[in-house]
This record gives sequence, C-alpha cells and structure tokens, in this order.
Amino acid sequence: MSYKVSSICLKVLSVAAFLLLLQPAKAQYNWTQLDAELQAKQKLLGDNVVAMVWKGDSLLYKKEMGGFNSKTQAPIASCSKWLTAALVMQFVDEGKLSLDDKVVKYIPEFEKYFKNYITIRQCLAHMTGIESPEGGFLKNLMERRKFSTLEEEVNAFAARKIRANPGTDFWYSSIGLNIAGRVIEVISKKKFDVIIKQKLFTPLGMTKTTFAAAENGGPVNPSGGAKSTADDYMKFLVMLLNKGKYNGVQVLSENAVNEMRKVQNSVEQIKYAPKSAEGYTYASGSWVVEKKTDTLTVIHEGDARPNPYYMPVSTATSLASPGLFGTWPMIDYCRGYAYIVFVKNLLGEERADAHRQLKKLVDEQIPTVCR
Repeated sequence: MSYKVSSICLKVLSVAAFLLLLQPAKAQYNWTQLDAELQAKQKLLGDNVVAMVWKGDSLLYKKEMGGFNSKTQAPIASCSKWLTAALVMQFVDEGKLSLDDKVVKYIPEFEKYFKNYITIRQCLAHMTGIESPEGGFLKNLMERRKFSTLEEEVNAFAARKIRANPGTDFWYSSIGLNIAGRVIEVISKKKFDVIIKQKLFTPLGMTKTTFAAAENGGPVNPSGGAKSTADDYMKFLVMLLNKGKYNGVQVLSENAVNEMRKVQNSVEQIKYAPKSAEGYTYASGSWVVEKKTDTLTVIHEGDARPNPYYMPVSTATSLASPGLFGTWPMIDYCRGYAYIVFVKNLLGEERADAHRQLKKLVDEQIPTVCR
C-alpha cells in the first residue's frame, strides 16, 4: 500500500515540476495593457476586431471582439499587395521571371506606348511613373468597372501618360501591382485568382482566402481585391517570418524573403502616399515601418568613383501592409513576431495611430535582438 502511495506522489511531483518549467515561458508576457487598449479602441476600430500575435512556433496572444472571430472572412483591400508580391517572388524562385525584367517582355502593349523601361521591381514598389487619376478609392472603383478582365485594365494602364521616369518617384496606387499580376497571368497561362490559390494559398492552408472577381463589377484585383481571415493571413505572415518556410514546406526561398525586405525608395521620392503611411518608405508590396542600413562594397571599373565604391543598402526590420478597410498585418523581424489586427472599417489617420500604439504595447513585451 505504501509503495502505491509513494509511486503516485512521485508522479504528481514530476507533473508539477514539468508545469513549473513551462511557467516562465508563459509568465514572461503580460497582455493586460494590450487587452485594455483594444477594449478602449474597439469602437474606433469598428467594433468587430480580431487581434493576434505569433512568435516562433506559438500563438502568444489572441483576442476576438464584437461579431468577428479568427475565421471571419472580410475584404482586406491593400493587404492584398503583400500576397501578390509573394506570388511574383515564387516565379522569381523558379527562374521564370526576374525583378529586373522589363514589363514589355511579357506585355507588348507597353512598347506601343513607348513604355519599354518599366521593370517588375518598379511595379512592386509603385515606381512605374504611370499617371494615376485623382479622385481616390470611389473613382478608381468606378474606373475598374469599365473592364471585364485584368488584361483589359493593364492594357489601359499602358496607354496612360507617364507622370515621371520609371524608378524616379513613388506614387501609391493599384497600377504597379496589377501590372505584376497580369505578367503572372501571361507566364502561367492561368487567371490570377486561380494561380495564386494554387501556388500560395493551398500550400499555406489559406482555405478562406480568395481573389475572386469583385462582386460590384470589374476584373480580379491583385492590388486590393482579396478576402481573407485573421487565421489565414497569419499563416502567410508566419511563413515570411520563418524565412519562407511553413509547416516544414519551403513556400518561398530565404533569398526571396530577403528581397521582399529591401527598401526600394527614399522619403524624398514619395510624391503620393496615404496619410496613414506618411513618412514611411516602401519595400515590395509592404510599407517599411523600421529599417537598418548597411554598407555594400562595390568593385567597379571604368568611371570616376573611388574604387571600391561603398553603397548604403537599407533592409526593413519591420514591415506592414495596411488595408483601406482597416486590417493591419505586420512583421517585426527584430523582435521575431508577426501581428495582425483584423477589422472591417475604413482606415483613417486616427485609426492608423491606434495601430501604432498597439504595436508599442506588443514591443514592450518582446525585446529586440537588433542593435
């Protein structure tokens, strides 16, 4: 009898010791302030809110408010751009495309209008120089209804005036990412919504994410036409955070992920950006929230510069791709976490400030490894 009691005691002590070992990992985070801030800003964010924080292989934080949960599907507007840029990088990985390829190589219509020098890289970074009509979201929505296919829309872009030489200034719009999406259609010989599901969404298990054509008319929209869920989009963020790997599958190469972190413009080159993103530079499909600058040594011949030539190169340490409807996905590489606040409410400057305040509260819980 005494042997059985002792055996049970040992088992209980072993379990207790194991739980004590686990406790520091949980106890190092205190989300009380984040909870309180989300509750205080719930109405501002649109009442229906899902917030999630992921680090390493663990979901650290999840809060569902109002009528939304992490499986609720909603339009994500410009958060779509990050997805489209990742699809382009998959084709780069496969050797079917180079970021420095000229668009005209795939869409001859651009030669007809003397736009031979626009590159895929410039498309992903809003540096095409093609004129974007003023009037904002509603006017662009009405404009898109004129077209039945992405091909028709992009051919119309080719016919527009050039506002600036490609690569010289930044103008945030749907033009560049939709051109890139059409290039993918040409290479793959498949519709954009079909190929992105096949190559990106299915490997990531993003079963409730789609780029189906707009219900209110117009063609598929690579720059802003996706619907998704907080769960689905977090899978995409985790893949980028983990150097292109998700659930043991290399969806993107590490080189491709690093390429997507390269800063593509300077603040001085920005001629138009939404108020919520003013002061930020841009990478490929996402805004640069924080960055580091390194010096690249270039050996060259035949010009008057000193040899070797030292060139500054900036890499994003934190990226975000906020959408017009308020959803704010972000990756902080220095702290090693992915974050999303998933909502459906127009993103104004006041709401953008709210998202930045929420990030600060997350940062307080997760120390940086960057110096």
